[in-house]
Amino acid sequence: MKRIAIVYGSTTGTTEGIAKLIAAKIGVGMDHVFDVSKFTSSMVDNYDVLILGTSTWGDGELQDDWYDGIRTLESADLSGKIVALFGCGDSCTYSTTFCDAMGELYQALQGKPCTIAGRLPADDYDFSASKAVADDCFVGAAIDEMNEPDKTDERLQKWLDSFRNLLE
Repeated sequence: MKRIAIVYGSTTGTTEGIAKLIAAKIGVGMDHVFDVSKFTSSMVDNYDVLILGTSTWGDGELQDDWYDGIRTLESADLSGKIVALFGCGDSCTYSTTFCDAMGELYQALQGKPCTIAGRLPADDYDFSASKAVADDCFVGAAIDEMNEPDKTDERLQKWLDSFRNLLE
């Protein structure tokens, strides 16, 4: 199996919880699950796969720690890395910005020498708009623990299955 890091930005603990759930599902030890505020560009060199997660705040903004996290990614050598994204959002209250922050991470990775893996069809969600949708799919796993926690496990499994072969 490739060396995998799971990096999350979490203000309320929801995204951290999802990061730990993903780690358990793919057998990654908690010593490879990092709060983005503690993740450095030199740490990127130690991993083949980066699974990055953020929550969405306000009018579609990144979780606060990800602003520095993006700078960390920009200064890191992502050559040959596989990157997968997950985002937490609220599809009812913030229907017009659902998981936008995941879309912000996706945009920051455009043009970088990495492979972005893992998409989910957007038709299984009830929302109005999202920067995280491209070609009728979310650019990662869109998670709504506020309104659809009963769908989280199935969505994560489907997302992980879509790129599991890249983890070996």
